[in-house]
Amino acid sequence: MDTVSRTTGTGQRAENVGTDAGEARITWYPAERARLVLAVGHGAGGGIEARDLRALAAVLPARRVTVALVEQPWRVAGKKLAPAPRTLDTGWRGLWPALAAPGLPVVSGGRSAGARVACRTAGELGAAAVLALSFPLHPPGKPEKSRADELLGTGVPTLVVQGGRDPFGRPDEFPAGEHTLTEVPYADHGFAVPKKAPLTQDQALDTLTGAVTGWLDGLT
Repeated sequence: MDTVSRTTGTGQRAENVGTDAGEARITWYPAERARLVLAVGHGAGGGIEARDLRALAAVLPARRVTVALVEQPWRVAGKKLAPAPRTLDTGWRGLWPALAAPGLPVVSGGRSAGARVACRTAGELGAAAVLALSFPLHPPGKPEKSRADELLGTGVPTLVVQGGRDPFGRPDEFPAGEHTLTEVPYADHGFAVPKKAPLTQDQALDTLTGAVTGWLDGLT
């Protein structure tokens, strides 16, 4: 594993990490006296600029949680299409030593396709828990093509945060299991809420970050 680090003026630190799937990148949001690391990967249609990932990075360091936003090699290389799931898993595995380097428990997380990666690899990598944001339970309009086995097979404490109108799986479609599920009312797959919804976009993100914060507090 080859790494190259650089620090920004805001205290963030970007670290490029070589993996068998190519060069990936971790953007660290460090916490003082950190008690754990939350590593979160992006989805297949976007990067770490997603509103939910940014919201977590803004809130959690004050709660002694270091946040690591992970960019998969295909994004670092500037490609527009995500590779096959096994290649995403390879990239995540290659990043893990860097994520675990602080010597703290690591919660493996992601949004959408990144949530699937976190679920599939949690056991083998020794993740302390899994955070699944907008877990794509099935392709839109195809509930028969369920990916529930990935979610149910993590083997560690798992929190799902799902938008109330997510076409990849509404909260009431999720099977019973050991995981905890929190709904963000009226939110879509990207946790955007309509302007006419009875809650604002900021309130929706507060629901998300509040759920994650409370759950993480219960882990340690």
